Amino acid sequence: MTIRRLQPEQRLSGAVIHGKTVYLAGQVADDPSLDAEGQTADILRQIDALLAEAGTDKSRLLMCQVFVADIADVAAMNRAWDAWLDTANKPARATVEARLVDPAWKVEITGIAAIP
Repeated sequence: MTIRRLQPEQRLSGAVIHGKTVYLAGQVADDPSLDAEGQTADILRQIDALLAEAGTDKSRLLMCQVFVADIADVAAMNRAWDAWLDTANKPARATVEARLVDPAWKVEITGIAAIP
């Protein structure tokens, strides 16, 4: 089975496809000056683009992990998440507080999706 890497960078690929599964690297906001809700919306747009490039979409997300730098930002993150979520196809999800690589980042999201 082949492995295909999308958007490779110096240390990682934005996503890796193996078989009918796509694994998303942790996505962070392009604009770290945004608040947690804005960063989350930006990240979800990036996830949509990666999933499209992989030949799938958010309705096929199996699992997401959400990392917030401050647990107090979960409500703001959830506002963007809820506006984006395909409510008929909710993925499994874990949300944890974690210190992110750049202190300006408030949210990081990774996931796994099926490819039709």
